[in-house]
Amino acid sequence: MVRKESRQEIRVKKHLKIRNRFAGTAERPRLSVFRSNNHMYAQIIDDTVGKTLVAASTVEKDVKAELKKTNDVEAAAYLGKVIAERALEKGIKTVVYDRGGFIYQGKIAALADAAREAGLEF
Repeated sequence: MVRKESRQEIRVKKHLKIRNRFAGTAERPRLSVFRSNNHMYAQIIDDTVGKTLVAASTVEKDVKAELKKTNDVEAAAYLGKVIAERALEKGIKTVVYDRGGFIYQGKIAALADAAREAGLEF
């Protein structure tokens, strides 16, 4: 019997292919994005030492207080602005964007565009 792969399995495979192409360094860390059904998470990671430098998500109280919903395009854009501001405070200006196997549209694109507008370069 033919078994169809789930969307989650397909996304994980795509993410592994993306991760084989690039990694975050100390000079240019990786901006990793994960989207669940209810929230979005963003981290800036230095893969050479395996350390998260900056993180933000819609689960945090101060971020959640600014939003009506935590799973729409406006929430993603706000999260992009927050992660960019926190990165610039730490002195991080350029990053590599890791979309996590998600298609670059909607929330994933909104987060990237907002981070670019707030000052991150990628």
